[in-house]
Amino acid sequence: MPQQFVGAIDQGTTSTRFMVFDQKGSEKGRHQVEHEQVMPRAGWVEHDAAEIWRNTQTVVAEGLKDAGITAEDLAAVGITNQRETTVVWDRRTGEPYANAIVWQDTRTADLAKRLEESGRGAVIHAKAGLPPAAYFAGGKLHWILENVEGVRRDAEDGHALFGTIDSWLIWNLTGGPDGGVHVTDVTNASRTMLMDLETLDWDDELLEIFDVPRSMLPTITSSSEEFGRTTADGPFGAEVVLAGNLGDQHAALVGQACFEPGMLKNTYGTGNFLVLNTGTEIVRSERGLLTTVAYRFGDADPVYALEGSIAVTGSAIQWLRDQLKVFAEAADSEALAETVDDNGGVYFVPAFSGLFAPYWRPDARGVIVGLSRYNTVAHVARAALEAICYQSKDVVDVMVADSGIELEVLRVDGGITANDLCMQIQADILDIEVSRPVIAETTCLGAAYAAGLAVGFWSGTDELTQHWSESKRWTPEWDDEQRAAGYKDWKKAVERTLGWVE
Repeated sequence: MPQQFVGAIDQGTTSTRFMVFDQKGSEKGRHQVEHEQVMPRAGWVEHDAAEIWRNTQTVVAEGLKDAGITAEDLAAVGITNQRETTVVWDRRTGEPYANAIVWQDTRTADLAKRLEESGRGAVIHAKAGLPPAAYFAGGKLHWILENVEGVRRDAEDGHALFGTIDSWLIWNLTGGPDGGVHVTDVTNASRTMLMDLETLDWDDELLEIFDVPRSMLPTITSSSEEFGRTTADGPFGAEVVLAGNLGDQHAALVGQACFEPGMLKNTYGTGNFLVLNTGTEIVRSERGLLTTVAYRFGDADPVYALEGSIAVTGSAIQWLRDQLKVFAEAADSEALAETVDDNGGVYFVPAFSGLFAPYWRPDARGVIVGLSRYNTVAHVARAALEAICYQSKDVVDVMVADSGIELEVLRVDGGITANDLCMQIQADILDIEVSRPVIAETTCLGAAYAAGLAVGFWSGTDELTQHWSESKRWTPEWDDEQRAAGYKDWKKAVERTLGWVE
């Protein structure tokens, strides 16, 4: 019987899931498990990598059951992951030396500032396409080497391994201490500040800047090629080809079938991540965007992208739910916000861990401004939805300026896209149409597509494009005056966040 399905592991910021897709890209089954968010002090965010590996084993086994299949029915498996989250482990035991440092963590902000002030930031930006920032993995790895006992010594002796979460999972899936494969792909490597965008290899000058031994780094592969097989005693219970690996936002771009230059997607999750396909050309931003590898399929030329990463969007809704108890469920934010006609003059800038693109201001902190006795929690809820959309506009405007591309439509995915009010506000603020696909799980789907392409399960990107279809489209309703006035006040609110942290 031919293998009729492709699987995908999606290891995200708050949970891990496994999904199974058929030839048409339709979902066959899934399972998902959340993991603990460890916050030992203000600005620090950590994950237990061992817990993530245990959860991965669980979701694979349960996901196969939900699909009613076995591993033998899978042509291949792809992996996608929270990108910059950094883990270092002992190759002899498979034990992490410390908790993984999450992409949201700001403990390396001072290091990034020193690099910028010393002039080395220009080198990082030129070679890696990234500004020195606490966001990226290279600084987190440097922190672990300098602050966790024994790691520097073991790294120099060849015992300590570094990886983003994709590398950690692939190493464990392929045998761990007993011959595990230590790899990453070009998209994840492009988020470390350690890889040269042109050579697609670790760069000696960048490694020297961060004082990182090359021996602890994974081999860089393409996003779509066979790079290992699972072990029979692992969660799949059989040997399965691992053939797709993409950072989560790159996977979403692939899942949205944004294969042509000028196509743009926005993923609405913990944060927002806008990625614009710029083709095989490296477009360097002068306005605070990131230049990154979008994907590379096999031996084909790499495709590059401009990205705007926003730290806090969906997590601001969670904050209103969990910390302020404004509503019981995140989905209730839409109904509450719909009880008012507008934001009542209230603006909420959720700069909880500073501002990412296009500002890159780690000194910023969250504010709610414009309050009067007239306002209610409904205005705050609406302001939180608007903040998601205004932050996206901040990025879209500079994307257009950097690329020279005039955008016609924004393809959207992620949990918040189920909020019709938020998507309408997004269309109103951007003054372009917003389109949501039928298959909303674009991150998992993109990882599956990469794996399937590598083994011939799908013939090429033309076939994948045919699978994409639209479920809903939103058309702008605001007039130019309302749009301009709202954005002017949003920019005033952003100014109030700056310089809060000394």
